[in-house]
Amino acid sequence: MTAAQILEKLVEFPSVVGTPNHEIVGWITDYLERAGAKVFVLTGPEGDRSNLFATVGPADRPGYLLSGHMDVVAAAEPGWTSDPFRLQRHGARLAGRGTSDMKGFLACALAALPPIAGRSLARPLHLAFSYDEEAGCRGVPHLIARLPDLCAKPEGCIIGEPSGMRAIRGHKGKAAARVVISGRAGHSSRPDLGLNAIHAMADVLGEAVTTAEHLTQGPFDNNFEPPYSSLQVGTMHGGQAVNVIPEECTIELEARAIAGVDPTSLLAGIEGRLGALKQRGFTARWEVISSYPALSLTADAPLALLMEELTGRPPLAAVSYGTEAGLYQAAGMEAVICGPGDIGRAHKANEFIEESELSACVSMIEALGDRLVR
Repeated sequence: MTAAQILEKLVEFPSVVGTPNHEIVGWITDYLERAGAKVFVLTGPEGDRSNLFATVGPADRPGYLLSGHMDVVAAAEPGWTSDPFRLQRHGARLAGRGTSDMKGFLACALAALPPIAGRSLARPLHLAFSYDEEAGCRGVPHLIARLPDLCAKPEGCIIGEPSGMRAIRGHKGKAAARVVISGRAGHSSRPDLGLNAIHAMADVLGEAVTTAEHLTQGPFDNNFEPPYSSLQVGTMHGGQAVNVIPEECTIELEARAIAGVDPTSLLAGIEGRLGALKQRGFTARWEVISSYPALSLTADAPLALLMEELTGRPPLAAVSYGTEAGLYQAAGMEAVICGPGDIGRAHKANEFIEESELSACVSMIEALGDRLVR
């Protein structure tokens, strides 16, 4: 099957983040086993969704790993001109949910694997397909934890997020959290008898704003835009009517950290505010939604030099969005981003990828396979 034919099939699976994914996992498993790969389906703690790991070649030797996620964001955006879960062809353009982010890369890896599997390999090629990346890289840590039992440590990991087939050496880390404050409801004419959760949240919001302003003063890394770590409150919900003391208020916030800064540390001061609220009679709950580290691969790293050979262009230093690459690097493996498509098309109506981009990616993986033969 060609990459475009495989992509057509993958798009048909509505593998929306946070939902069961056994159908797409089952189809990919069958495909890979027919191609001669050794496949492991690794069920996550949720019980209804799984990571997938596959190998061709000698797993006990260092090789290379191609990483991608099987989940997609929901297709709720207005403006879709066709069923987002049916691949539409418009000349050389293929439209559908996940075509760029990032089932296009999965399709390329699957299309390139059978010819590689049929060769006499001195080193292995692995495929690592995760779930719930769009919820903050929730699935891949369980896969990474299993790698020592499945293969020798890979020499490098290529995370195929859409990058226009330009390798990328770095991205910021991220941590996101939810704060829920509960007080006591009552009539607004008697504020002395209630506990206003929205007013209490003002202390938390003030700390968040102060932290965000402080981060603009550095440290700096000019490979990023902006060149400093950042923090913002993204959502806030609370109250039911203007004459009712709000019993509950919830915010969600995130920090994005330059390389060398732990993103969770940027939230510590905000979490620290909750203790004082509890002393005033409020209930305050802190929930970590997601967290992943930054990626920082040096320009002279073997994987960076290999990617320049495979793509014909030197890797870019960094991008603003985050990926699973930082988690692979944190586990002791060199990691880089490189995949077909454009991140600017992701999470939008009529998301698409060009057939030429798929061809370029398949060629890159085939060239990688050439380096694995005896």
